[in-house]
Amino acid sequence: MSLYNPDQSESFYIVARPGYEHRAELLSADLNFPLLPFGDIEDIDSGLSLVVGEQGLSLLQLGPNAPGAVRCDFVTGATRHRRLYGGGKGQDIAKAVGLNHKGFKPVILDLTAGLGRDSFVLASLGATLQMVERHPVVAALLESGLHRARQSSMEDPELASVVARMCLIEQEAQCYLENLAEADLPDVIYLDPMFPPREKSGKVKKEMQLLHQLLGKEADDNERLLSLSLQRANYRVVVKRPTHAPSLKGPEPGYSLRGKSTRFDVYPLQKLP
Repeated sequence: MSLYNPDQSESFYIVARPGYEHRAELLSADLNFPLLPFGDIEDIDSGLSLVVGEQGLSLLQLGPNAPGAVRCDFVTGATRHRRLYGGGKGQDIAKAVGLNHKGFKPVILDLTAGLGRDSFVLASLGATLQMVERHPVVAALLESGLHRARQSSMEDPELASVVARMCLIEQEAQCYLENLAEADLPDVIYLDPMFPPREKSGKVKKEMQLLHQLLGKEADDNERLLSLSLQRANYRVVVKRPTHAPSLKGPEPGYSLRGKSTRFDVYPLQKLP
């Protein structure tokens, strides 16, 4: 049962497409959001909804001129294209976590998983991902994307093997780190603090707008997470930042990998095996 209480200033609903009423009822009870029939959302002027349907869960802003739905999709579209044609271990994100190091297939703890896109890229390159997400709605979207990908195993066995290396943990990141047993310490800890995107893609902007509206001003605990991560990772900590943004407060990174819009700050702790 989720302990999340929605912000009363922002109405939130669970909506069932025909045939998905039972799943929607369970989600409504879990998240403590009211359940609406699908047709009723046309009469609502504002708010957010999780729509349960044939494509899993979709996050939808209600009201006139609202952008389209946002969902977690590992099966089709840009995520599939990047898995097949994205540049492999030559990508900066792969180099940052050490996947370009011969024979190194790390266990990576993604402390700010979001919709899991970076985790999926790393898992597709052979890493094992433990994804921590504290917001129950975002976690529900991510779990829905993982479930749909698992269902595609008959058509795409390679996709199934990637998703099998991804594990979702719905918990507050600091609490998870503080209670992590020594025997379970990850090889790499990955942090991606949410920030407004620089990309020109309307789809990315739409997604970030909805996520910012959903999450609001969450506690800024990035520096604390970095400090804890440096104590809990075996080999390195990686922080994703906008290219021209300052590093997180704390120790300076050992080095950075800089792209056009994104930078990866790398904090080495010991030599990779």
